[in-house]
Amino acid sequence: MTKIKLCGMMRAIDIETTNILRPDYIGFVFAEKSKRYVSPDTARALRDCLHPDIQAVGVFVQHPPEYIADLLNGGVIDISQLHGGESAEYIHCLRALTDKPILHAVRVTNEHDLERASHSLADMILLDNGAGGTGEAFNWNLLRDFDRPYFLAGGLDAQNVEAAVRAYHPFAVDVSSGIESNGAKDAEKMRTFVEAVRRATE
Repeated sequence: MTKIKLCGMMRAIDIETTNILRPDYIGFVFAEKSKRYVSPDTARALRDCLHPDIQAVGVFVQHPPEYIADLLNGGVIDISQLHGGESAEYIHCLRALTDKPILHAVRVTNEHDLERASHSLADMILLDNGAGGTGEAFNWNLLRDFDRPYFLAGGLDAQNVEAAVRAYHPFAVDVSSGIESNGAKDAEKMRTFVEAVRRATE
């Protein structure tokens, strides 16, 4: 069954909705330039309210590995998502500081990008259109012959995710802007997105 990640959590009310819907993952964005940025203190407070069956992912863009490892080893997040084109050397450095899983985001524009993703040293990979949270999809037809398990992100919403899951069978789907209204998480959109994914994998 395709797993679900709801990203960009910022408010306690969104965590309450998440606890009802029970996705597999939620995401906290630690990139300060993002409109969805949360501080480590805010993330910790939200994590304390999160159902224990849901894993928290931290989204980072070229942060010092020590900063990420502290959040992982301190229990604020369970998984790090590297979204800044981090190198193999960077991943090696982070691995030396923590044994927690690493999710490596790769921007997909052509088959060469998928080849690079297939050789990533991270535990998991995420395939996206760009910097993340843009609401735009890449050319999913490129995925036809891609055989490494991946998180599919970029341009997903309740209207297209069911077809995407049925056609490409990703390990997980990741959504942020597709479950928002007026820049904030929308409980109804969150619900319909989760239901669409589960309907596709029944």
